Amino acid sequence: MDLQTLIGEPWPDYGLIDSGNGRKLERYGSYRFIRPEPQAMWAPATTDWASDGEFIPGSDDEGGGRWYYDRPVPKDGWPLAWNEVTFQASCTPFRHLGFFPDMAPVWEWMRGQVAGKAEPQVMNLFGYTGVGTLAMAASGAQMVHVDASKKSVSAGRANAELSGLGDRPIRWIVDDAAKFAAREVRRGRRYDGILLDPPKYGRGPDGEVWRLEEDLPGLIGNCRALLDADSNFLFLTVYAVRMSALAIGELLAQSFADLPGKVEAGELAVREEARGLLLPTAIWARWSR
Repeated sequence: MDLQTLIGEPWPDYGLIDSGNGRKLERYGSYRFIRPEPQAMWAPATTDWASDGEFIPGSDDEGGGRWYYDRPVPKDGWPLAWNEVTFQASCTPFRHLGFFPDMAPVWEWMRGQVAGKAEPQVMNLFGYTGVGTLAMAASGAQMVHVDASKKSVSAGRANAELSGLGDRPIRWIVDDAAKFAAREVRRGRRYDGILLDPPKYGRGPDGEVWRLEEDLPGLIGNCRALLDADSNFLFLTVYAVRMSALAIGELLAQSFADLPGKVEAGELAVREEARGLLLPTAIWARWSR
C-alpha cells in the first residue's frame, strides 16, 4: 500500500506561521498562539514569535498543562470561518482551540465524494464541535453527528446557528459513538459516508471506556455494515502516535475487501507559511468507491 500525504494549506482564518524546537506558532484569525509540537524537531525559521498566548504542557506523562497569555484573549472564544462554515474558536484546557485545522483537506475530499448525489446520508462519529459536520451539511448532506460530550454537541449546535445552517437536516446526538454505531447496524440503517476521528482513550456518557487499539477493529466492522456498494466513503483519522498508517490501512483493506472501490492510507500534514515545510499531525486511512 502506497502512503499519501494530505496537506492542509493556509486559509484566511488559519495558518501555521512557523515551527521548530518542539513548538509551533499559528494564527487563528487575528490571534497568534504557540503550542507544543514534538514532531517539529527542526530549528524555526525566525525568532519573531510574538504571540497572544502559549500553552505550556505539564511535566507528567498524563499531559496536562495550561495557557499563559501575553495579551487579552476572549474567554468565550471568537468566530472563524472555513468556506461557508463559521464556528467559534477558543483556548481549551486540552491545548487545542476547539477544532482541528489539519482536517480541512479531509472536509474537501468528503464533499467531493458525494458531489452530485441527492441528499447523501453521512455520519460523523466522535464529531466534536461539528466543523466537519457543518462542512458536509453546507454541501447538501443529511448529517448524523455523534459525540459523547454534551458540551461538544452543544457547541456544534451553536456553530450551526453561527453558520446560518441551523435549519439543515442534522441529528445532534449525545451518545457513545461505538454503541451508537452498533445500534444503527441492528436497526438496519445505511449511510453514504462515514467520518470517524476516535480518541486514543475516552469515556462515553454512561462511563463506557474506549481504548483505541482494542476497540477500533469492532467499530470499523460496524461501520462496514452501515455501508454498501452504493456508498461513497469512510474516512478514519488517528492521532495516537504509536499506531501506523499502514496498520489502519490494512485494517480497512480487510474490512472492505468485499466492496468495490479502493483503500488508501497516509499522513495528514499542515504546510508552514514561513518555509513551506510540512508538519505531520495525524495518520489516516480511507475507503472510497
